[in-house]
Amino acid sequence: LLMLVIFFAIMLGVGFYSRRHATNVNDFVLGGRGVGPWLTAFAYGTSYFSAVVFIGYAGQFGWKYGLASTWIGIGNALIGSLLAWVILGRRTRVMSKHLSSATMPEFFGSRFHSQGMKIVASLIIFVFLIPYTASVYNGLSRLFGMAFDIPYSVCVMGMAILTAVYVILGGYMATAINDFIQGIIMLVGVAAMLFFVSESEQVGGFASGVTKVWESMCAQSDVLFTPQTALSVICLILLTSVGSWGMPQMVHKFYGIKNEDGVKKGTVISTLFALIIAGGAYYIGSLSRIFFTEVPTLDGKANYDLIVPQILTQTLPVILLGVVLVLVVSASVSTLSGITLTSCSTISMDLVADRVSKFAEDKAKTLTLTRVLCAVFILVSYLIASFKTPILPLMSFSWGTISGAFLAPYMLGLYWKGMNRAGAWCGMITGPVVSLGLALLSGFNSAYATIFGVAAMAVSFLACWIGSLV
Repeated sequence: LLMLVIFFAIMLGVGFYSRRHATNVNDFVLGGRGVGPWLTAFAYGTSYFSAVVFIGYAGQFGWKYGLASTWIGIGNALIGSLLAWVILGRRTRVMSKHLSSATMPEFFGSRFHSQGMKIVASLIIFVFLIPYTASVYNGLSRLFGMAFDIPYSVCVMGMAILTAVYVILGGYMATAINDFIQGIIMLVGVAAMLFFVSESEQVGGFASGVTKVWESMCAQSDVLFTPQTALSVICLILLTSVGSWGMPQMVHKFYGIKNEDGVKKGTVISTLFALIIAGGAYYIGSLSRIFFTEVPTLDGKANYDLIVPQILTQTLPVILLGVVLVLVVSASVSTLSGITLTSCSTISMDLVADRVSKFAEDKAKTLTLTRVLCAVFILVSYLIASFKTPILPLMSFSWGTISGAFLAPYMLGLYWKGMNRAGAWCGMITGPVVSLGLALLSGFNSAYATIFGVAAMAVSFLACWIGSLV
């Protein structure tokens, strides 16, 4: 409790400190385009990984795929971080500055000369990032409930209020500074988790743990060593790694970086950060069958979200459980703040300010509107999270739909001169239609969510290409 109180006090302090640096919309949304490589890299990494990875993905896929799940973490580091920075980092910074765009919808509007595309992109971001945010609240509250026996609703409400206060006060600079602090906490926490879980009585050391998990996998070879399992793991890597390239809260970090030299340094820092965080999380999840013979239950139903919290409560000393709790809070709050800021700035700047003259003429009113929308966004996410929906379906369908809509138009818009407005519209419409259409046909079956997301991204690229050529 003491650790959490100190952590919350620091976050709020940063929010109040950053308020003086968020006097206009550009400062609030981009930090004045003056954020250094360390802050940007940590902001990217902490926005990438949240309670969804530690509690939802690591637990479920570690149980299902054993050691093979660690490939997802490696893919997140090499594809989701390293390649993302190499391919998108510099070009995004240069083109967004050239086009005077502070958000992804604004980039689409300027690049393809379409106000309609700008509006549609803003609405997609606002609507489909809400369930993603709800999944983060959900995962965070699971761990709080395990550690302190605090009611789920109280946990969700507390995190919503905390996030609202420091984002509304300080904007992007507050989130960047806090992300750096939270990133350090995450690195320390993951190192502690890896050591104590591996050295626990149940695991008996790293080598012993790997051997035990491998033996467990061999006992289920008819389930694990199949083409279907391989396809599932590959789709997960693609959705969570390549899919991040089209997520606006991730790409947004490249807009605010100070200079091109910062992009090079940020690439290395971000990749190492992702390798430690994601690789560590999935490795711990892969040990789940050493601790359990069956999935833990909640209200009589198997619940994968309980696997990692119960492993930690069995293996970590109380003081380190506090560190890990702060770790998951750090990962989650940084993701929440990044999503909230991205979603609300698109509505205020790209939808309202362009349509209502008093907001276009008075930047102070646009800044106030952004702050109000942040509060509304957090409130709606809190209400959805209150229904205790499992993490994975919320995350996968949200991520797949947004990536399906934006990845192809954005990436091709950066690199291909032949990419035009018609092609961008084809991709932006086709991606969500495929993702949501397949989800409806399957009855929103979470078992196929990742495959639907990857299919949406692939079809969107094809649609952009054909649409532009026609």
